[in-house]
Amino acid sequence: MNKLFKVADQQMNHLLTASGKQLKRLFITISDKQGTPPGTMVYTGKQKAEPLRISVMDFDAATLAEQSDAATEACLALKDTATVSWINVTGLNDTEAVARIGKGFGIHPLVLEDILHTTQRPKLEDLGDYLFLVVRMLFVEPGAREIHSEQISFILTKHCLITFQERAGDVFDEIRDRLRQSHGRIRKMGPDYLLYALMDAIVDNYFVILEKTGEQIEGIEQALMENPNSLLLNELYAQKRELLYIRKAIWPLREAIGGLERGESNLLSAKISAYLRDLYDHTIQVIDTVETFRDMLSGVQDLYLSSMGHKTNQVMQVLTIIATIFIPLTFVAGIYGMNFEHMPELGWKYSYPVFWVVMVTLSLGMLYGFRRMKWF
Repeated sequence: MNKLFKVADQQMNHLLTASGKQLKRLFITISDKQGTPPGTMVYTGKQKAEPLRISVMDFDAATLAEQSDAATEACLALKDTATVSWINVTGLNDTEAVARIGKGFGIHPLVLEDILHTTQRPKLEDLGDYLFLVVRMLFVEPGAREIHSEQISFILTKHCLITFQERAGDVFDEIRDRLRQSHGRIRKMGPDYLLYALMDAIVDNYFVILEKTGEQIEGIEQALMENPNSLLLNELYAQKRELLYIRKAIWPLREAIGGLERGESNLLSAKISAYLRDLYDHTIQVIDTVETFRDMLSGVQDLYLSSMGHKTNQVMQVLTIIATIFIPLTFVAGIYGMNFEHMPELGWKYSYPVFWVVMVTLSLGMLYGFRRMKWF
């Protein structure tokens, strides 16, 4: 019994630990910023050891110049060139370098603060000379199942697109290949189209994440149909938390992309409007998929509860039938178990076998009656 309680305690502690980790992803504390004045450059992300690296892709329709580890001064020199420049900053713990970039491009200190505060809600801000956009990129660690998100911050200027991300690795490799190979219109368009292309890559990755989530939900549903148990219920709740995490990252994105589409900034050309509308439609489709999966999980949860209730009813039905059969048997045995002296049947030599015949006949007769009434 003590071993049983010990195992139950271990399982409960495991569930509480897992729930705590899930909640920590949803509600991240920012105690490092507490008490600091507005505009203070404090990095609140998790990738403290990620070194700051700057990669640059400077291009036009005919040429492409690429640097994988550029200096800050080289980035500032691209501010007013006629070509389009994509400046990607990876690793944000070097706040001084981020501040130099921000100062060189005229970025407001409050915007830089939001870039370093990596738990921002997806949003769009039009600050006249540049647009500031925050998006959350979803990813899954190799060998893991939990979905994580990383804040990607965009600064769109007349000739440059600056992206800030916490860690190396993203979903933009296809865009880099298109730039290198000059496929399509990406090299012929401005930085606003490049912004659209990167945003489209992030939204397309949402579909990949949701496709895997949908397969897991279908697997849970099938397993619950075959053998409902508490482990599957834990898996179901884990999937509900994952969908809540995805929903938290995606829902505000609709407002941000809608703001881009409806915006009147001179940094966005008229040619880009159709692409932004298409991106907005994709975002709505992602949101609809998330809501559909949430409804499916609610249905699966109801299925689990119904299955467990049905299993309990079956057990209770069997126990009720057994108890009902033993009621008359107990009555007969109780009568002949009394210690009265004058009981005629006690002296008859066939009393014992007749007693068993009566008992068996009563049992079989009741079972037959229950079967006719379709109680089992």
